[in-house]
Amino acid sequence: MRKISLFIATSLDGYIAKPNDDLSFLKLVEKEGEDYGYQQFTDTIDTLIIGRKTYDYVIKEIGSSHYDNGQRDVYVITRTQRPSVGRTTFYTGSLTNLVKQLKSENGKNIYCDGGAEVINELLKNDLIDEFIISIIPVLLGNGTRLFKDGRPEQLLEFVTAKTFETGLIQLHYKRKKP
Repeated sequence: MRKISLFIATSLDGYIAKPNDDLSFLKLVEKEGEDYGYQQFTDTIDTLIIGRKTYDYVIKEIGSSHYDNGQRDVYVITRTQRPSVGRTTFYTGSLTNLVKQLKSENGKNIYCDGGAEVINELLKNDLIDEFIISIIPVLLGNGTRLFKDGRPEQLLEFVTAKTFETGLIQLHYKRKKP
């Protein structure tokens, strides 16, 4: 069975975006030639799930090929129906049903790149198998929290921790299944 992995960055105080969905703090750790394991990670996936706000930001800042490179299926979780573009589907149905369906199909793993609403819906339904969380050395003090209250407790098993010259620390955990 395929697994779903969260690969995301957060401030030290647990925010994945500043107010107004501002992700500019990620630039604090940009370094030429350093992708923090992103390419190695994306080689293991062929499907991506992303919230519409995060998708819109990345499309504006980086471009559509960042997600839909022709090598993977992209599901943008949204409340507004839109026609598919290339391998990008704007999905308005049940996120839980989509993930259960995708996990049951053959293929590589599934990557969840946020946002907070998508992540927390997956957590409420115990659907995330692996967490790769990069801690950016900044205290934002306000914004969109990575983890919201009201989800069940989930035990994790430590895999690795990596430190980088920029001060970024990357934590890797997998779900500890009972």
